Amino acid sequence: QVQLVASGGGLVQAGGSLRLSCSASGHTFINYVIGWFRQAPGKEREFVSTISWSGYDTDYSDSVKGRFTIDRDNDKNTVYLHMYSLSSEDTAVYYCAAGQTVNSRWSEDYAYWGQGTQVTVSS
Repeated sequence: QVQLVASGGGLVQAGGSLRLSCSASGHTFINYVIGWFRQAPGKEREFVSTISWSGYDTDYSDSVKGRFTIDRDNDKNTVYLHMYSLSSEDTAVYYCAAGQTVNSRWSEDYAYWGQGTQVTVSS
């Protein structure tokens, strides 16, 4: 089992940037695909980005492609989500999750979830 802690959220103005971190402990971090999902008030949880264990395979939702980048430091057991050109539509609770399926956009493929970190973008 792996435990995940998401952090780095906060309040930012439109056009600004944030870096989210997903720190893992427990089972071997390098074995896991890490995904980021988000859930805005009144909306369903949606896929944001994912990265393979090696870091070579990444995927992004259309809504964030070109604005967000994902990378990982396996020595630090941490995955980062770099978010740029933020808009009010990016306001949500962001969750990181661990799974085994490369490039999966389905939350059902991620067995372990962090507690979420709030991102609020003011216009």
